[in-house]
Amino acid sequence: MKPAEAYILKQSEPFKSILMHLQILIEHSFPEAVLKYKWRIPCYYVNSRPICYLNQSKDYVDVGFWHSAHLTKYTEHMVSENRKVVKSMRYKQLEDINDELFILILKEVEKHKHKSFLK
Repeated sequence: MKPAEAYILKQSEPFKSILMHLQILIEHSFPEAVLKYKWRIPCYYVNSRPICYLNQSKDYVDVGFWHSAHLTKYTEHMVSENRKVVKSMRYKQLEDINDELFILILKEVEKHKHKSFLK
């Protein structure tokens, strides 16, 4: 088993279910995405460019987007928490995930995937 997959499967509930659901949404939105294990967390790449990472932290799952400096839509749903480059979506329960909103954010991220992380 690959390390990124092992990371997801070893999480306790509800985090494992949240991570697996997010995995489905990301892979549906980016069929060409590759799941890698970087910095001890699962990270999705498209054409060798990072798109997002998945991290179970404290009492939530954090989905971080590196290109968030270029995002102008849906930022009111994201958390930056004193991070300069990354903004993220956070989920404590599977029911917290709004599939439609998450896919819209992924489509916005895709528009900027070839840009630098910083503006």
